[in-house]
Amino acid sequence: MQLVIFIGLQASGKSTFFRTHFATTHEIVSKDLIRNNKNRARRQTQLIEAALEKGRSVVVDNTNPTLEDRASLIQLGKMYGAEIIGYYCESDIKQCLDRNQQRSGKARVPDVGIYVTIKKLIRPSYAEGFDRLFYVQMTDDSNFEVAEWKENEVEHG
Repeated sequence: MQLVIFIGLQASGKSTFFRTHFATTHEIVSKDLIRNNKNRARRQTQLIEAALEKGRSVVVDNTNPTLEDRASLIQLGKMYGAEIIGYYCESDIKQCLDRNQQRSGKARVPDVGIYVTIKKLIRPSYAEGFDRLFYVQMTDDSNFEVAEWKENEVEHG
């Protein structure tokens, strides 16, 4: 059983990565999918707990930019004995802004949201409690390159 935590800017390809790599094996929990809930953080925790109690693997598809955002998820996963896996979606801010422009309706976030997230974005590390970490990068043809995490590397590639 896994708790997979996505980390990355809006429009960096996280949801597409979920659909291509996890949709058939993991449940998805995303604050974007529970927008009408007054306490989205609490509801997200309830949904994760419900899946883990049933022994189902879960992907948390949010930006999760800070240590604090991830700490509560990691702690929750460990309480249920889940393997904690992080996927850091590397992205260029210009590419995220361009992809975001192609979105419509509620899927499109205000550009300022991307700028706010990049200022808070802290690269994950094993010290947080992850069992495994990976880099994910969307290629020009909308596929993904996934690479093992290198803890001390400043810039992947």
